[in-house]
Amino acid sequence: MFNSELMKRLSDCFGPSGREKMIRELIMDEIKDFADEITIDPLGNLIARKKGKGKKILFSAHMDQIGLMVTHVDEKGFLRFANVGGLNAKELQGLRMVFADGHEGVICCEELKENEKLTTSKLFLDVASCDKEFIKENFRLGDMCVFKSDYYETDDCVICKAADDRVGCYILIEALKNHPSTDNDVYYVFSVQEEVGCRGAKTAGYSIDPDLAVAVDVTATGDSPDGIKMDVKLGGGAAIKLKDNSLITHPHVKDLLTDLAEKNKIRYQYEILEFGGTDAGPIHTSREGVPSGVISIPTRNLHTSGEIFNKNDVEECIKLLIATAGE
Repeated sequence: MFNSELMKRLSDCFGPSGREKMIRELIMDEIKDFADEITIDPLGNLIARKKGKGKKILFSAHMDQIGLMVTHVDEKGFLRFANVGGLNAKELQGLRMVFADGHEGVICCEELKENEKLTTSKLFLDVASCDKEFIKENFRLGDMCVFKSDYYETDDCVICKAADDRVGCYILIEALKNHPSTDNDVYYVFSVQEEVGCRGAKTAGYSIDPDLAVAVDVTATGDSPDGIKMDVKLGGGAAIKLKDNSLITHPHVKDLLTDLAEKNKIRYQYEILEFGGTDAGPIHTSREGVPSGVISIPTRNLHTSGEIFNKNDVEECIKLLIATAGE
């Protein structure tokens, strides 16, 4: 049964790259009764371990979300900013943003000259105040903000911000709560700073040194008229990655995930993503190398304030992750 209340809390929680404290605390509180050991490494990764004497397995989903960082504040309440993670300037105008303390702003644009391209340098945040003291007290260089949008569900799908990758975190949490009886030594990693270069996964992979690694992250779909040509679709089940820009899935891992899906009657589809990457990228080249793969959640409108995924696909991903933990 899909846990809407948990998914909403995960999506709504503030946590851009490098500022994951609030989302880390939320997840820790959710999993504290289900792990044998919980640690936070020096970079901020949250690592929950189910101890065993068998092979060492690492699962990773990233906690951070894309956002903006303030680069300049003027006395009129207009804030300039830089991206934290991949954002398209053409999709930002008019969006509301929220800071960690709850203050908000709306993204506005300078007047563009004829044939002038819209870039981030032409955008600014209007924080809706003419009070100079209010602006001085509440907005500073380096402050971060994220999309502000409402969580919404239909019977089969969810629209929310930060599905990338809070839905992956949701899957790890639910898999940990239903961890199978196994001798495997399993690490559930909730990583930091994926959106700016998979930095947390790099350190976690090195320190854990697993025998097998599986990242859990969103992927694009080809079932809407947005120009992306690929076979992945909402409602098609868990997507087993074959390739992206950071990884060619190890053939043994691809076969393992496929065999487990078929053996356990888990609906699946194959994914080839022609851009982007996941935590599996840095993990699979860690130390002497780690056989790695990815279980992906098909998601429309990636890196926007309204990402869409299918609840049944999420349930299939959870089943596949649990099966992998017990293999």
